[in-house]
Amino acid sequence: MKRLSSIALLFLVTLVFAEQPSLAAPTSIQLDAQGERWARETLARLSTEEKVGQMIMVWAKVRFLNAHSSEYQKLREAMSLYHVGGFGVTVPVEGGQLVMSEPLEAAQLTNSLQRDSKYPLLFAADFERGLSMRLIGATPFPAAMAFGAVGDPALARAFGRITALEARAIGVHWNWFPDTDVNSNPTNPIIGTRSFSEDPAVVGSMAAAYIAGAHEAGMLTTAKHFPGHGDTDTDSHLALARVHAPLDRLNSLELAPFRAAIAAGVDSVMTGHLLVPALETDANKPASISAKITTDLLETQLGFHGLVVTDAIDMNGLKQFFHGSETEIAGQEAVAAVEAGNDMVIIPGSLEGAYTGLLKAVESGRISTERMDRSVLKILRMKAEVGLDKNRFVDLNAVNDTVGRPENIALAHEVAERAITLVADKPKLLPLAPTARTVAIVFSDRTRQSEAGRIFSLELRMRAHEATVYFVDATNAAYLRNEILTAAASSERVIAISESMPAPRAAQEKSSSAIDSQSLKLLADLVAAAPEKTVVATLGDPYTGGALPGLATYLCSYSDTPLSAASLVRALYGETPIHGRLPVTIPELAVRGVGLDRDTAAQITAISTQQETGK
Repeated sequence: MKRLSSIALLFLVTLVFAEQPSLAAPTSIQLDAQGERWARETLARLSTEEKVGQMIMVWAKVRFLNAHSSEYQKLREAMSLYHVGGFGVTVPVEGGQLVMSEPLEAAQLTNSLQRDSKYPLLFAADFERGLSMRLIGATPFPAAMAFGAVGDPALARAFGRITALEARAIGVHWNWFPDTDVNSNPTNPIIGTRSFSEDPAVVGSMAAAYIAGAHEAGMLTTAKHFPGHGDTDTDSHLALARVHAPLDRLNSLELAPFRAAIAAGVDSVMTGHLLVPALETDANKPASISAKITTDLLETQLGFHGLVVTDAIDMNGLKQFFHGSETEIAGQEAVAAVEAGNDMVIIPGSLEGAYTGLLKAVESGRISTERMDRSVLKILRMKAEVGLDKNRFVDLNAVNDTVGRPENIALAHEVAERAITLVADKPKLLPLAPTARTVAIVFSDRTRQSEAGRIFSLELRMRAHEATVYFVDATNAAYLRNEILTAAASSERVIAISESMPAPRAAQEKSSSAIDSQSLKLLADLVAAAPEKTVVATLGDPYTGGALPGLATYLCSYSDTPLSAASLVRALYGETPIHGRLPVTIPELAVRGVGLDRDTAAQITAISTQQETGK
């Protein structure tokens, strides 16, 4: 093979660099004069069809996609045929489990879609616990309630900043977070640990801190689910949720964190599919399609003038109010949402239906051109605020320098450790002795061993080498019952772990625990048989302890991440101190603010030695 001439080589190098997109590091959220001009000029250039498309967002699921594959062509069709202004970034779900992907694949996908789009795309995501909810290798933050247990807004601000840096590195500009719901209902099946606390002041301060941190690193934020999903016992993914609180309670509790988020400059507010009779007397109008709530309350009374976005409109909590085919329902939902005051509708059951419904409503005058332009200008301004008027691409070479930095993982680790809360320890079992014969049972709301459960088991056996570990879920609880009770009876220590996080499901009828009834009965029997040697701890939902009469030793971690699992084991064996405080009340067990302090085993030994020496 002949060598390339120097001129030919120079030409090839120039061509390669010329094909690379213009790249720039994200800066803080800001709308300068140039950005405002770009937004207005772009609005003037858009056709009616393109304006309608800007108001709709659908999923782009991260995985390797060949540019000619049917999946990628469907995304291109969403841009060319329906003119969507952006995508929600997520990953596929198989067998009820998220199929995690790589940050580089996400960045490649956003870059590819940006390159194929006529106008810059706005990418959003549900990164409630950071990118690690969807992507491998990102900083693995625990759930929001863990931050509430620590009680340090500086950590929430760092949480926002780090999530923003990682999100912008892969091309995501807008996070549907912070969750500003006040989780005041222990039987809430879908909010739970996604909320910072049951105290509106804590929720407001943490949300404001998160917003400030996110803005520092150039990420748009969302306060959700307006006017408050915390006091419900129904999951709006599955059915209609209802908030029964009177107006004065709504003002003092549910709405307080939204006021704090608005004062902090939150960029968008997400309306929930919630019936709130104190605000909207029409039982056929949940908040997301109620002008009284979305326009009169949010915009006029609370003074929010940013982007108003619906929760996913493919959820059953909204769909039940409309009739027809999936395409027809999506169109009806989209029109009703915009008429109520929403600027953008996300995740319709049918993109064609939502687009066609809105377009017909504009063409018929049902939705005025002025009303449409007002929403589209907000969206374009958001794009300019994150610099999309200047650059729409990310540098793939910078992803591995930004996502999952060791110092950021260390901070997530700190939050997980400081969140551990010792709610009760009447027999003074902690710290545990590694030499004790131990049986551990991990009760999960999943049908296969989780990563957190696996890490718990590995960390436990590094301390208690002969420990026996059982994994229990709805499929095997009855089968393993007698074996586990027998093993526990002959052990010196029993460690029972309840692992459960908010997920689409109905509320439990008789308890606040999210694990299945057979598992809960077995857990209750273990506690009743020997409370003096049994430690119960949670990876996630802290409310399980309220369903266990006679519970003597109880810890909460508020999250099911591997870091939370490892932190829990270290706390059990006295390798780290315990100083967390309950951010919620656990009925029949403990009130908000409770938490026992416990020194490390080494500190306890040193104090005991000093006392003996002093004698």
